[in-house]
Order: sequence, then C-alpha cells, then structure tokens
Amino acid sequence: MRIDKFLKVSRLIKRRTLANEACEQERVKINGKTAKPGTDIKVGDVIEIQFGNSNTKVEVTSISEHVSKAESKEMYIIK
Repeated sequence: MRIDKFLKVSRLIKRRTLANEACEQERVKINGKTAKPGTDIKVGDVIEIQFGNSNTKVEVTSISEHVSKAESKEMYIIK
C-alpha cells in the first residue's frame, strides 16, 4: 500500500491530499529515509511524521484497504 493512502486509512492524517503534501515537504520518513507519496510500505516498517515541532513515530502492524474508525488504531503501534 502507498504511504499516502496508509496515512489516510489509519487516520494518522485526515485526508490523502494532506498526506501527499506532508510527503512532498519531506516531513514523512520510512525506516529513516524520506518518503515520497507513492512509496510502498509493509508490516514492520517504522514511519516518522513531523507535525510542526512534534514528531510521531509508529510501527506498521497491519495493512488493510478499508477499516472502521475503531479498527484503524490497530494498524500501528506508537513508539
């Protein structure tokens, strides 16, 4: 799954366009490397997202195309 879609489906970022912008502004890293919006992710990858002055670091635990709001929190573990 693409990183921009994962961020939207997992509800880490509200909209896919915002996830795209965050990737293009080099605020998203996968396993320490800057991610482009089309970068594929897999289970076990560590994603770092910079929101202003704060950083969020999560590990991908599952990938799914469609999930409910309650299930979206099970797609990652905050580190």
